[in-house]
Amino acid sequence: MSFIGNIFWFILGGFFMGLGWWLAGLLCAITIVGIPWAKACFVIGQFAFLPFGKEAVSRKTLTNQDDIGTGTLGLMGNIVWFVFAGLWLAIGHLFSALLCFITIIGIPFGLQHLKLARIALAPIGQIIVSK
Repeated sequence: MSFIGNIFWFILGGFFMGLGWWLAGLLCAITIVGIPWAKACFVIGQFAFLPFGKEAVSRKTLTNQDDIGTGTLGLMGNIVWFVFAGLWLAIGHLFSALLCFITIIGIPFGLQHLKLARIALAPIGQIIVSK
């Protein structure tokens, strides 16, 4: 079922959403300071292309180990991300989710926008895994 959902998602806007995240990643990569956020944008972009059957989880939960993205530096990076980009991206995904929830057919797509809104708030230290 997730395969069919991914096909419809990709055709009905997922392609452009993934490209948008990758464009944001390229803009972040232009500066040396933005490289950690650029990596997160590319990961989220892959997630945005085909989100059905996948979810974002903390690397610390998955590996039971701290790393640079799950510790204090990751928290600081997520705060900077939240202030400059995360809040606005999450609002955009929430608005898109509300539009999708208007129709019964759009409910699964709205749920995917909610997943993307959650990861848009704090992407550093997250990893995308199959369900």
